[in-house]
Amino acid sequence: MKILIAGAGLGGLSAAACLLQDGHDVKVFEQAPQLGEIGAGIQLSANAMHVLNHIGVGDSVSAISVRPGAYVFRLFDTAEIIQEFSLADEHLALHKAPYNQVHRADFYELLLERVQELKPDCIYLNKKAIRFDETEDGVKLLFDDGSSEVGDLVVGADGVKSCIRDQICGPVQAVYTGDAAWRVTVSTSALAPNFIDEVMSVWMGPGRHAVCYYIRSGQILNFVGAVEANDEPDESWTAKFPWEKFKSDFEGWNDKVQTIIDLVDRDACYRWSMFKRPRLDFWGTKRATILGDAAHATLPYLAQGAAMAIEDGAVLMRALQKEKQLADALQLYERNRIDRTARVVEASDANKKLFHLDSVDEIRQAFANRNEGADRNGWLYSYNPLTVELF
Repeated sequence: MKILIAGAGLGGLSAAACLLQDGHDVKVFEQAPQLGEIGAGIQLSANAMHVLNHIGVGDSVSAISVRPGAYVFRLFDTAEIIQEFSLADEHLALHKAPYNQVHRADFYELLLERVQELKPDCIYLNKKAIRFDETEDGVKLLFDDGSSEVGDLVVGADGVKSCIRDQICGPVQAVYTGDAAWRVTVSTSALAPNFIDEVMSVWMGPGRHAVCYYIRSGQILNFVGAVEANDEPDESWTAKFPWEKFKSDFEGWNDKVQTIIDLVDRDACYRWSMFKRPRLDFWGTKRATILGDAAHATLPYLAQGAAMAIEDGAVLMRALQKEKQLADALQLYERNRIDRTARVVEASDANKKLFHLDSVDEIRQAFANRNEGADRNGWLYSYNPLTVELF
């Protein structure tokens, strides 16, 4: 089958690798003039690593990752541990794949190399998809430069502002969540030895929280600080704000957070305003579908955005294997992804409330009534997109 993928992000490339490896003829069209990923840390739990192992990049990803020992929830001011659950060896033993924390750019390069190994001329740059025309016999993907490409299936992996999604589902209005995320990194060479343990740290406080973990084999400390912001939102990963604003947003937080903020490059304080879109009731036509952020953009409060896109590609591959008719395969794919991804979006929304409670007492009470490790191990990390029964 000839498959046309709009978008060469993490979701588009991982889907391309799955589909190429399965024998399909795949072309990927990227609107940017060059390939690359913006951002720093990314988390790849077992549910995603199963797919990466399948396409042959799992060991390479693990080799450049940090495997955190635990997921640790702390109070913002004293850093007191409120709850934690084990990762590392326990995650691997439970789910038969590791939990890795990796630099986005490093991960992207590994995916890109694998796709180009499978098909050297797979990716086309400066190709912004604007719409598709569908018939009983095929589908044509049209670009803003006036060119087009004909295939059997179009996959919209073109992100939160997807034109493929808007054509399939109608325009979907983005709504500002009220949250913005500071994204910075610090070289571990600038930190005291054993500054913090190799764990996934979440500090929680009124109206904001911070996440911190090591990447690039421990050479870099990645920090994301989510705050409830009332100023004009900008849906951009590259918007810079004054360091002084960053510092003031975490005034009164513990010494570790203060040290990180004081050490960052003051000219590289990126802040990303977070938007969400309503759940979609359907994802496709007879010859077009969507995946990743185009289908189910989520807040990053469960660390599963990339993992969901990676899962999507694997399930799409399996659906095409299982059903002879393309339209039936796309229905099978959608049916098996729409509720799971919605659950992740909803859980991420719930974590916004949980992590931003108004007082320490409320945080203590909330965590006294929940077991994060048992919950996530029970339904999130335990999902294997290569073996889960399709219905």
